[in-house]
Amino acid sequence: MSLVRGLVGLLLVVVALGLQTSLFPHLAWNGVVPNLVLLVVVAAALSRSPQFALVLGFTGGVLMDLVGPADHFAGRWALALVVVAWVAARVRQDTRPGTLAVLGTVAASSFIGTSVFALTGLVLRDPVVGVGEMLGVIGRRPVGPAADPDRAAAGHEGPASWRARRRGAGRGLMAVTGAERSRLRLLVLRALVLTLFLTLFARLYYLQVVGGDDYRAKAADQSVRDIVVQPQRGLVVDDMGRPLVANRLSWVVSIDRSVLRKLEEDERDKLVARVATAVDQRPAKVERRLLDCGSSGAESGVCWNGSPFQAVPVATDVDQAVALRILEQPEDYPGVVVEQQNVRSYPSPFGVNLAHVLGYLSPITEEEFDSASEADDRSLNGASVVGRAGVERQYDEWLRGMPGYRRVSVDSMGRVLGDDSEIASTPGDTLVTSIDAKVQATVEKELARSIATQRATVDKVTGRKFAADSGAAVVLEAKTGRVVAMASQPTYDPEVWVDGITDKELARLYSEKAGTPLLSRVTQGQFAPGSTWKPFMTAAALRNGYSADTRLPCGASYQVGNRPFKNFESGTYGTIGFAKALEVSCNTFFYAIGHNYWKKFGSDVDDVDARDPLVEGAQEWGFGSETGIDLPGEASGRIADRAWKRAYYDSQKSYYCGIAKKPQTADTSAFLYKFAREFCVEGYAYRAGDAVNFSIGQGDTMVTPLQLAVGYAALSNGGTLWQPRVGKAIVTPEGEVIQQIKPKKAGKVKSTKAQLAFIDDALKGVASVGTMSWKLGGFPLDQVPIRAKTGSAEVYGKQSTGWVASYTKDYVVIMMISQGGTGSGSTGDSVRKIWETLYGVEGDRVVPRRAAIPGTTAPTELPTFAEDGSILPPVGPMTDNPKKKAGKKAGAKAGQGAGTAGGAQ
Repeated sequence: MSLVRGLVGLLLVVVALGLQTSLFPHLAWNGVVPNLVLLVVVAAALSRSPQFALVLGFTGGVLMDLVGPADHFAGRWALALVVVAWVAARVRQDTRPGTLAVLGTVAASSFIGTSVFALTGLVLRDPVVGVGEMLGVIGRRPVGPAADPDRAAAGHEGPASWRARRRGAGRGLMAVTGAERSRLRLLVLRALVLTLFLTLFARLYYLQVVGGDDYRAKAADQSVRDIVVQPQRGLVVDDMGRPLVANRLSWVVSIDRSVLRKLEEDERDKLVARVATAVDQRPAKVERRLLDCGSSGAESGVCWNGSPFQAVPVATDVDQAVALRILEQPEDYPGVVVEQQNVRSYPSPFGVNLAHVLGYLSPITEEEFDSASEADDRSLNGASVVGRAGVERQYDEWLRGMPGYRRVSVDSMGRVLGDDSEIASTPGDTLVTSIDAKVQATVEKELARSIATQRATVDKVTGRKFAADSGAAVVLEAKTGRVVAMASQPTYDPEVWVDGITDKELARLYSEKAGTPLLSRVTQGQFAPGSTWKPFMTAAALRNGYSADTRLPCGASYQVGNRPFKNFESGTYGTIGFAKALEVSCNTFFYAIGHNYWKKFGSDVDDVDARDPLVEGAQEWGFGSETGIDLPGEASGRIADRAWKRAYYDSQKSYYCGIAKKPQTADTSAFLYKFAREFCVEGYAYRAGDAVNFSIGQGDTMVTPLQLAVGYAALSNGGTLWQPRVGKAIVTPEGEVIQQIKPKKAGKVKSTKAQLAFIDDALKGVASVGTMSWKLGGFPLDQVPIRAKTGSAEVYGKQSTGWVASYTKDYVVIMMISQGGTGSGSTGDSVRKIWETLYGVEGDRVVPRRAAIPGTTAPTELPTFAEDGSILPPVGPMTDNPKKKAGKKAGAKAGQGAGTAGGAQ
């Protein structure tokens, strides 16, 4: 209450009291003087806040008790007007505004206030209160000096003499006998009872007649619950329509917390323990699932983020026998809901895994739900699951669908009695991918086999078996960049996410000891490319002063300062050209090119901006940048040029200088101590050794297998760099194509057609007579001309990483194994098997009908979606559909009302 409002109210009370005690006694009608202060209090209660009216009533009452004619005990009017203020305020809250309501409130308040005033006088045995005064309460006649205003005005009797006469009469004449006093008390009791009945009748009339419709609506709302019906998530299929991700029904056990809250504590604990035993969980875990996210003790990923009116899932994929037992014993499981819900399934055609491509789902976070609510995205609710990796995340908005809403009737215990109404959910759209399950199965199998083989093979350099700790393989369409197959090792079973992953399983996915299975080596693994780098260095050299006729020595080593940089196994081939250098993978040939550029453009180590044609060439072919694949979390690789080395020095200087400034300890190797001392002094300098290492894909330069595949695809298709694509089209559940995901060009290299053709011919020689030829003996290269390049990248303290990069006019096949040995030695057999699968090669013959993909090349058409829901292989050309996603989503949202979140994935 503001000070100004309080002062105004006080002023009104004072004015009213003044008029009431001075002017209005002369205007009395039938001896009745209007109580203006009471009217002011009632008006305040009807127009202002209840608190303001109560304070004003108390203040006005006190003034009436103290200001003449004060012929009663102080406090009676204060109490009476406080009661009046409370009654009027309650009437205002419970009734609709109107003239009749205001008049009724004034009349009732006047009656109640006067009754309270008279009743308190009787209780306090105020001598002024007598039969006549009480009769004045119920309208018989006025009391006190007001009973004869003419006598009082003529001066015959004032308030004081009136009180004295009453008291004298009480002492001497016994004006009020015992019988009269008993009758008086009976009259007061009747008046009080009548008042209570009138108040009760008025309240009932308001509840039943005036506010009946509103209260009936509120009662109906309390007897129904809105439950979100989670939509069926969209399918993910391969290029032939084979399902890669689908849905299945799962028994889900949920607990209705509204029922749980109505149980006694010991009954509640017994129920939770009984449910936990049935679903083979600890009671503490069930309790954690019942907690609302954001509440004290809530555990992210376990707590409930949905509606408080929704039954909370505590176990999924429950055995059918357990589910039926709970359903058959409802008296033992009050508030426990058992139903079948859709969860993700992985059909694995031909046994494919595809975990890193498909991704996984997990419950929506509180932050994500808040963001969706702010954006008015009704496709998400508090119980939604969302994509976290792979295409599940990339195309989550399409796959998730639109939830429905089911309104159910419940009893007083919150138990569901039946359905009231329902708005059906809209299933998610189907994602057609460019993945071919048959090719994918071969790629996965061959990568796993090669890793297993190398782990059993002894490394001649170290004398121990190859670690072969990880590997990757990818197949792209050379002309479009579409992904046909993609495999990464180590991998994991995508089913682990369906029922909620355990802490132990999650720790393994991130464990370095286990090889970090969650990491996709194709898009996120970064490795030194080794000699697979040389074709791109050739392209850069041919554009910057060298020609196809250039001849350089290929000796056993190349001297840079006082350090010799050796050729692989110290092989020598005399003076050769680029074609031979690629064919035999001569390191010293490319050392000379890198060193010459360094001497010409960058011998000043302090010049960070010095030109380097090889670095420029690598960047032109897309290295050092993300490829733009439609999978989240892609790594960019690294071009270890002058700028990078300077930035790395600035970030690591304090660490290495700290080692260099201290005496060498037993924990510090001689190599590390020497490196730290050199790094601290001139770690920023881009020296000749860095340049020659860069020319053969060694040193600090790193690429992802996918980047290398994109580069080799450009060699195949004439120099176009494509953004790789897994998604091919979005199709509604009814089979309507609503969006085609077309290939997108990322750039064009500057090499001429002649230069690219020269490199292409050289790489044919690698497959036929070069470093890959021993793995392709008997392969029909005349019918399937493969171009290839092998590579063995050396990393200090580790075994060699083996690469094979190969392509035809149709496909690119890349495979690598970290710490697996030489390129062709570790992966050559598996790369050959993949090519045989792609083209249907049997021995030295090509059998087209044996090709994994009908027609050998990847289809440009989409699978056929039949009316019965079945999906058939492609039969016709794709046609564009102008329907946009926004229109589809808007249509799905139409008619959707607000509902509470719930359901399961």
